Amino acid sequence: MTNPRAQAQESKIATSRRMRERLKRFFGPWGMFVRGFIKHPVMVGSIVPSSPTLIRHMLGPVDWKRTKLFVEYGPGVGTFCRPVLEHLPGDATLIAIDTNADFIDYLNKDIRDSRFIAVHGSATDVESIIAAHGFEHADYVLSGLPFSTLPAGVGPAIAAATHRVLRPGGAFLVYQFRARARDFLARHFKRIDNAFEWVNVPPCFLFWGWKD
Repeated sequence: MTNPRAQAQESKIATSRRMRERLKRFFGPWGMFVRGFIKHPVMVGSIVPSSPTLIRHMLGPVDWKRTKLFVEYGPGVGTFCRPVLEHLPGDATLIAIDTNADFIDYLNKDIRDSRFIAVHGSATDVESIIAAHGFEHADYVLSGLPFSTLPAGVGPAIAAATHRVLRPGGAFLVYQFRARARDFLARHFKRIDNAFEWVNVPPCFLFWGWKD
């Protein structure tokens, strides 16, 4: 004999599941980005993904023809990953590193490109991460990680590891909402170009630290 109460409970669960799936499809990457910000606020720089104008400005100085390995810290839902892959040569590689396993899982499912590698890990371990994939140096490293709110010692460790992993002539591309981030780069990079991008929410500082 069918239990009406059990049927009602199953119907309620099924309805809730359908609603979650509809919301997931509706909000898409933005919804995932917001959840990531709520879950790890000190590791995600902003609740709003970077604007197309900011992306073009940040990637402007990259010499794509000489790029074999491009690394990104904190890729989130891939706001920068897709434009990078559009410019990246066919024999080059993009390694995206994030401490948020949800973002990595999302990227692995959403980006189908043989040049793309998403790694669940820390930017402080960039040297061992790229070595595990057969690389000694990176040509460019991009980061939107909020240096000013990272746990003590993590920002300096990331800057130092990035300088070591870059080839001579390579660059550390950083976009931040506080100018203080430049201090982390200045300890390792003698030449730092900078700019400010208004067309973004919020507007932010851009830095390019070049390795001699």
